[in-house]
Amino acid sequence: MFLGFLGTHTPKLDDKGRLVLPAKFREGFAGGLVLTKGQDRSIVVWPAAEFASYAERLNEASRSDPRAQAYQRVLFSGASDEIPDRQGRITVPPTLREYAGLDRDVVVVGKNSTAEIWDAATWATYLAAQEEAFSDLSGEVLPGI
Repeated sequence: MFLGFLGTHTPKLDDKGRLVLPAKFREGFAGGLVLTKGQDRSIVVWPAAEFASYAERLNEASRSDPRAQAYQRVLFSGASDEIPDRQGRITVPPTLREYAGLDRDVVVVGKNSTAEIWDAATWATYLAAQEEAFSDLSGEVLPGI
């Protein structure tokens, strides 16, 4: 039973820009995946069906709202669809590697319905800053929970 994308994993990016997906994530990406720019200089890894659903909702956004148009242009222009190979490897395109500052050491983090790929040093800095306020966030982010 797939419970969502959970945990923190540290695969290496090879010379061809490939990484091996964590074994725990492979079932969730078996139908293919889409890589997009994240808003924190990370790469979001979407199951293909989840991305298709999200893209459909974006199509409902106002076509005259310049913010919605700008968001869609950046999201879709940098997106790449992938199918993991038999070893669970995916190729991260050069433009996305550059956007996220990826070199060899990367971190793949679960984010429930998606996963993210981060440069290891950038993730460590981000996590250290966020853990300070983590205990206070649940009441503000999820009212009533």
